[in-house]
Amino acid sequence: MDDPDAPYLAFNDLNSNGGSMWSDILARQEQREVESFRRKLKYFFMNPCEKYRARGRKPWKLMLQIIKIAVITIQLVSFGLSNQMVVTFKEENLMAFKHLFLKDYTHHSSNSYAVYTQAEVYAHLSYIVDRFLRLRNITVGNHAYEKDGHYFTPLLMCQQFYHNGSILPGNETFEIDAQVEEECLEIYPIQLPTTMEGADLSNFTLQFKRLLEVNVYFTLKAINLQTVQHHELPDCYDFSITIRFNNRAHSGQIKVDLDNDVDINECRDWKVTGASPKNIYYTVLFDVVIILTCLASLVLCTRSVSTGVQLQFEYRAFFLRHFGKLVSWSDRMEFINGWYILIVISDILTITGSVLKIAIQLKALTSYDICSILLGTGTMLVWIGVLRYMGYFKKYNILIITLRAAFPNVIRFCCCAAMIYLGYCFCGWIVLGPYHDKFRSLNTVTECLFSLINGDDMFATFKNMQQKSYLVWLFSRVYLYTFVSLFIYMVLSLFITLITDTYETIKQQQSDGEPVSELQAFISECKDHPSSGCYRVEGRSSTCLFCCVRRPNDLQERLEC
Repeated sequence: MDDPDAPYLAFNDLNSNGGSMWSDILARQEQREVESFRRKLKYFFMNPCEKYRARGRKPWKLMLQIIKIAVITIQLVSFGLSNQMVVTFKEENLMAFKHLFLKDYTHHSSNSYAVYTQAEVYAHLSYIVDRFLRLRNITVGNHAYEKDGHYFTPLLMCQQFYHNGSILPGNETFEIDAQVEEECLEIYPIQLPTTMEGADLSNFTLQFKRLLEVNVYFTLKAINLQTVQHHELPDCYDFSITIRFNNRAHSGQIKVDLDNDVDINECRDWKVTGASPKNIYYTVLFDVVIILTCLASLVLCTRSVSTGVQLQFEYRAFFLRHFGKLVSWSDRMEFINGWYILIVISDILTITGSVLKIAIQLKALTSYDICSILLGTGTMLVWIGVLRYMGYFKKYNILIITLRAAFPNVIRFCCCAAMIYLGYCFCGWIVLGPYHDKFRSLNTVTECLFSLINGDDMFATFKNMQQKSYLVWLFSRVYLYTFVSLFIYMVLSLFITLITDTYETIKQQQSDGEPVSELQAFISECKDHPSSGCYRVEGRSSTCLFCCVRRPNDLQERLEC
């Protein structure tokens, strides 16, 4: 007799087997998704050569960076030579003006040039006026007076003094009205009838007891002709010269200084023979090529950074969905390629600098300093970016990894050391400033102490300390000895130890072959070689699913992929 429960048992056994089969299918599907995503991550972190073997994708960014390094360096050298001519022209003119208008001036007396008697002050002022009026006959340069319309602009001589005052040092009494007045005298290069009386310095009486300073202002023009030899249009220069007699200390010494402000303009009318206009604008065309190259690099690197950010979010969601785990911040930051960000910044600076350079060469702008900073910084970052490609070699890569790993600890250490350093800076400035030239200002103190850390000019710093106050001199010995001992023997040693320990740690990790992060451990489970063919994508539709599993041979591997 048939068992009535047999069909139910058979159906129940079928459901049990079907459920098991369905679970196996889901498990295999999930495994395929994990291995596919693992392979996707491994491809993302490959170097350009491995990506070329994996998918045949040409390393356009690598080739573009090599070309960019060459053309940007050529551009920088060319602009550097041009900028050097500009700076040299300014400095030589400043030195020429000092020799022309400062009486008995010598190069070695630039820091101690001063007058000490009233007669010397009047003599120097008369000398300046005389040299200004006879400029055309004495200068060896192409200097000329500035014109305002049909007339030359005058030399302006101004004295500043207290409004009123009675100073009696013998009685130790004084009365001062702190309001400052200014009295000026105009002297024209070509004397006009209305200004003949104003040119007489006998009418210009200095109030020495109340005198603060005497300033002489005038403007001269010049043309930098040496740029013609380098196929560049010459610039026209306006030198706004100021000669200052500083008596604010009322110490019996009136310091004299000459300075100038330079304004570079496009010459109004010019004609150059013997130089082809095409040669002059070749550099402009070259700058346009550099701008296009940097734009292409900027687009490619920005796209790579964007891809890394998107993959980072995808990796975070993948781990949360399949493993129920949150990705650490350090693993997420591995998707952000700092080298690409460095190259993007470099491209932006180079493009901006190149645009300014074109404007300078077309005489629309004269911002040489800003342009040189942009181009110089951009070129520096481009060359630093070369380290990214050197990092693909194992022996070079350990250096880069060490610098990256040690950077946070180095920053923390520097912040702590900076507190001690600033304490010494303020102390040295206040105590030693009146007795030592290297401690006169906070800026020179920081430079002096930094030089001492590097062992530079150490003996001169000790030797040049004035001994007018024995107590301060004794304090300076303790101050300098403790600073040198603390920073050279302790701070620098600890700084080197930080980097050395990081290097040894990284070296040990590389020798053990252990992944240093969960992301790298996840990727390392994929054993597919870049040239295995498993990474190739045909039409962006098919995906290799089983390539992270060992295959008997490459032929079977390629067929299944």
